[in-house]
Amino acid sequence: MIYLTLLNGTGYVFNADDYMQLRTKHRIMGAPVGTANSKGWSSSEAALPVELTKWETQWLIESGVVVLVSKAAALTTPPSAKMLQVYKTEFEAGLLAQADALKAEKLRETERHVDKILVGKRNKLLKQCKIAEAAALTTDDVLQEIADNFVFEPQNALVELACSHMMNHFAQICTESVYDSKSLKYRVFRDLWRRGKFVTSGEAFGADFLIYPGDPILYHASHIVIILNSPTILPLELICKVRLSVTVNKDCVFAYEERDGNTIAYQTVEWRK
Repeated sequence: MIYLTLLNGTGYVFNADDYMQLRTKHRIMGAPVGTANSKGWSSSEAALPVELTKWETQWLIESGVVVLVSKAAALTTPPSAKMLQVYKTEFEAGLLAQADALKAEKLRETERHVDKILVGKRNKLLKQCKIAEAAALTTDDVLQEIADNFVFEPQNALVELACSHMMNHFAQICTESVYDSKSLKYRVFRDLWRRGKFVTSGEAFGADFLIYPGDPILYHASHIVIILNSPTILPLELICKVRLSVTVNKDCVFAYEERDGNTIAYQTVEWRK
């Protein structure tokens, strides 16, 4: 069972394995909103957690794929002195564990340029009239000097960004809906998903949804989906929406509810010159 964390009214995925299962098995894309970049968030370098749309979250709950939980009470409760000490110990251990790895990498980098370094050090000794020392200096001496002078600075270490909460905590199962399952937008999303489509939010393109022929990491969207409250549309609005699809190089699909109130219908419109 996959557990989603309730934040900002929708589900978030903090575990990498859970996200890959949702993406590959259930065609739920979401949007990575975390960052591992010290310069700030970047859409091209986004990381966990993954924010799911409300309709994605609602569909997963109804399908029995996930359980939505709230950790607000646990994560807003001040930690005890013991918890703080455990966290501090684990955090410092994680930093110090990098010392050997960084030292080994420093030595490997030195080995790649050791001949040039050796020549430079010998020339420096010769300028100081230390001829015997210059002649006796070897590559092993250079590497040993690097190893002896290596100093690990914690401020230069990498800091692990935990995907899941590492320490034990409790959560409360949320039973309330996060999105109206009777709304037309939700029913269109559910219908497209059931048809085997890869569906994401289309807000960035002025549409309700985007449809992909496969995983969005490999394909560009092929269609934009615009939801209509009725089967009719004004000519000017039709022109605007279709021209929008042409601008973003995608086909335009209008989704609406049939008059029986139970069936979702689709109409694809192409702009021909």
